[in-house]
Amino acid sequence: MPTLTASLRFARLFAHLGAGVVTVLCLFPFLDRGEREKRLVRWARRLLGVVGVRVVARGRPPTVRSGGALVVANHVSWLDIYLIHSHLPARFIAKAEVRGWPVVGWLADKAAGTLFLERSRKSDARRMNELMAGHLREGDCLALFPEGTTSDGRGLLPFFPSLFQPAVAAEATVWPVLIRYLDADGNYSPAAAYCGEMSMLTSLRNIVSTPGIVAEISFLPAIAAHGLSRRDLAVRAEAAIRAALAADGRGSRPDTAVHPQAGSR
Repeated sequence: MPTLTASLRFARLFAHLGAGVVTVLCLFPFLDRGEREKRLVRWARRLLGVVGVRVVARGRPPTVRSGGALVVANHVSWLDIYLIHSHLPARFIAKAEVRGWPVVGWLADKAAGTLFLERSRKSDARRMNELMAGHLREGDCLALFPEGTTSDGRGLLPFFPSLFQPAVAAEATVWPVLIRYLDADGNYSPAAAYCGEMSMLTSLRNIVSTPGIVAEISFLPAIAAHGLSRRDLAVRAEAAIRAALAADGRGSRPDTAVHPQAGSR
């Protein structure tokens, strides 16, 4: 029964969020950074399984702390963050409003080390660029969505070049990432899209009520920032993701499973 399945997924999601809060409050203060990152990755994988999303991947994600890496992806859903986190513990760049979201915002801050940008203050962009460049120089992995907003996943919005300035300053590596949400046959699925005036509750209902959602993440060839301007980086990253989206958007069934649904373990 779809209604019963959706209700169970809702209940399991709330329980999973609660478990995350308890873990961060009770365990994180006693864990080193490496162990916290491992738990974050496992928690993100579990969350995707709890809401009924199967994950597949192509390519290899960057190695954390092998050198500064900036992951840039197209933005379709709030699930995108957990999809990327299910592969690597990147620090995300997010609008400051996210910090105020119930439970999720608190976890983004305390568990994932998200960097929050006050978009209403122009001066905050300089602070964020300096902060990001510092993290990249230290070898951290950061992640952002250069479109600046979500789309329905069938196309790509122009990338904002300013978001690439920290990679230029730190001479970091940029990793373009393509995210697609598909049905069980490998065709485009609108179920995970979180765009326009859609509420979070509506988005959640769409996801937990739709069977067979596949979240496909493709790590594309890296782009070295050395010698390039922020506009060069934005153009190259956007072109890489746009080409991958055009090549993959033909209904081909994804076939490289990274991990099973966490809920089936």
